[in-house]
Amino acid sequence: MNWVNAVVQGFFLGGVYALFACGLSLLFGVMRIINLAHGDLAVLGAFLVWWIATSLNLSPFVALVPALPVMLLLGYFLQRSVLARSLRSGELTPLLTTFGLAIVLQNALLQVFSPDVRSLGGATGLLATGSWQVGPLAIPYLGVLILATAVAVLGGLQALLRRTGAGRELRAVAQDPDTATLVGVPAATVYARATAIAVGTAAVAGTFLAIHSTFDPSSGPTQLIFAFEAVVIGGIGSLWGTLVGGIVLGVAQTVGATIDPQYSVLAGHLVFLAILASPRGRSIVARRRSA
Repeated sequence: MNWVNAVVQGFFLGGVYALFACGLSLLFGVMRIINLAHGDLAVLGAFLVWWIATSLNLSPFVALVPALPVMLLLGYFLQRSVLARSLRSGELTPLLTTFGLAIVLQNALLQVFSPDVRSLGGATGLLATGSWQVGPLAIPYLGVLILATAVAVLGGLQALLRRTGAGRELRAVAQDPDTATLVGVPAATVYARATAIAVGTAAVAGTFLAIHSTFDPSSGPTQLIFAFEAVVIGGIGSLWGTLVGGIVLGVAQTVGATIDPQYSVLAGHLVFLAILASPRGRSIVARRRSA
């Protein structure tokens, strides 16, 4: 039964990774860039929610309400001011730009908030620690909420892309930005909207990270690695595949931890490498080169 419980807990952990990965997947699907600052932007969102919650003595979920518009505007501003120029200079420049942005964010957070470890788990009371007992299985309240939020966010993004005019513009620009511009689609504005949405989802993921575990100014790169692995496992550019990839990664880690606690993170990395070495992984690399 320990194995069954490990798989169940892996599903909920996968919801966390899917939340982190959905913004990364969206940016790659629209702009064909890998945002190396994505994890640090999520941590920035976590710190913003933490600061609002502790300053005003609010629930983290209430604190997320004012923090989310700030993060959306930040994403829009970053695209207009930083990423827009780098996109015109080939594929390597955006990668270096986001790498530099990640370093700036980490050092800025370190200066403002110090290297102390923080958490918002205590501010949510029973939600962070309680669970339903179903026979020998423990179904955590927070895990269910995170997984449901991941499904809602990914479903909302999918509906946006498929059923709205803004979504059609996103898909048009992702397919051929030059042709989309010729028929009147403002590619620069579409890119800015996509970045705003990606940073907003990162803030939501950061909030759940702050509730689920601890975080500090250097937590971003670790979350970026997990998010990137979830995107690749699920299929680059696929939103629902991102959810599947997050769950696969989460289950691999919890099953690995059941074998030996030291194998938790290693098991996830091994699954990621196995996917890359498979024909599926080679086809992903081939699509990336032809994009």
